[in-house]
Amino acid sequence: MSIRTRFAPSPTGYLHVGGARTALFSWLYARKHGGKFILRIEDTDLERSSQESVNAILEGMTWLGLEYDEGPFYQTHRFDRYKEVIQQLLAQGDAYYCYCSREELEALREQQMANKEKPRYNGKCRHGVENPQGERVVRFKNPEQGEVIIDDLVKGRIVVANKELDDLIIARSDGTPTYNLTVVVDDMDMGVTHVIRGDDHVNNTPRQINILKALGAQLPVYAHVPMILGSDGARLSKRHGAVSVMQYRNDGYLPEALLNYLVRLGWSHGDQELFSLEEMVALFELEKVNVSASTFNTEKLVWLNHQYIMNGDPAHVARHLAWHMGERGIDPTSGPALADVVKAQRERCKTLVDMAAESEYFYKEFDAYEEKAAKKNFKAGVDDVLQHLLVQFCAIGEWEASGLHQVVLDSAEQLQLNLGKVAQPLRVAVCGSGVSPAIDLTLALLGREKTLHRIERAIRYIKNVENS
Repeated sequence: MSIRTRFAPSPTGYLHVGGARTALFSWLYARKHGGKFILRIEDTDLERSSQESVNAILEGMTWLGLEYDEGPFYQTHRFDRYKEVIQQLLAQGDAYYCYCSREELEALREQQMANKEKPRYNGKCRHGVENPQGERVVRFKNPEQGEVIIDDLVKGRIVVANKELDDLIIARSDGTPTYNLTVVVDDMDMGVTHVIRGDDHVNNTPRQINILKALGAQLPVYAHVPMILGSDGARLSKRHGAVSVMQYRNDGYLPEALLNYLVRLGWSHGDQELFSLEEMVALFELEKVNVSASTFNTEKLVWLNHQYIMNGDPAHVARHLAWHMGERGIDPTSGPALADVVKAQRERCKTLVDMAAESEYFYKEFDAYEEKAAKKNFKAGVDDVLQHLLVQFCAIGEWEASGLHQVVLDSAEQLQLNLGKVAQPLRVAVCGSGVSPAIDLTLALLGREKTLHRIERAIRYIKNVENS
């Protein structure tokens, strides 16, 4: 059997991390078994769906690198097919028209609640209506006897008695199909073999299985993955921080770090924490997904991200860093190669936002010196130290780290100063703050022209302070 999985988000908002994890699990399962991964946009909620949300989903999938083999398919393009299936079910006697008004159904619900009964449709129109009038919907005639057995790959065997299921609406009064009908038709037509989705869909599954059986379709295998919780134990939401996939991009995370974190939310392989995509594909199994919900831990994600920044290919990290530099109005071609900046900064920076902010001075002039650093390091007489360094740097031949390092060492010795009394004022002069990579590497990345210009600027600044 050729494995076919799908990811079927509704375009009513951004691609959230729960959806991204479902997409990842579906993608991994298809890739591991040489199957196909399908993207389907379930956009039948015409009031809430938007093209902006569709674009956000597609952008998120692209950024994560979860390429799909087929799609995206849009349910709004398939209304004729849904109507065809609804008519088939009506003709078979597996569906019927229901003329009960909303008021009548609400009264029924209130009565059942008062009697402490499970709210459900009572089947009034199931065997026909003598005097049909008013608006009508189409309901699926759910079997009244027997049971539905789901051998879930995550939750194990689930058994639901058919008498617990009522006759759900499959077409609204305006003729538009409902979710439980469209998803069944799509999974059937697209040959989906494994439905991997959140466990909030468990209650829908028995109903969908009965519709599939009525249509004579091959039943897929189901795997319902547990929800993701925030640190307070509630379902992950906006109030817990960033939950949009693209917000994590904006916050400076690498896509592979987020994927690595998501795959570990509910799945494990021994004590291993770091997984390449290739390892995920090779090792992932739905049967090893935990049944219980997982808690999102931002600190752990930050740690993972730092591991990927430190150990990843600098050229790859630089490609993602370039976007953040652009967001700060910086042209990466106006300074050192970004891959070299990554090598210099990766030990210190846990996110690409941090790295972009702390690397800005390599590419453009800073407006002012950090007040605390300037006060501490630009004391009287430091202009003479910087002047000495300026002369030495002007005389140097090749502008590379080892030679620049030697100049700083020699200057400290010649001026009979502690190395920190030379290197730290120099750092503030060229960076604007007291923090940077090793001073020789910093100077090498800055280049001759920027370094000399900024030392001259610092000398003028110190003289002006002394004279004021």
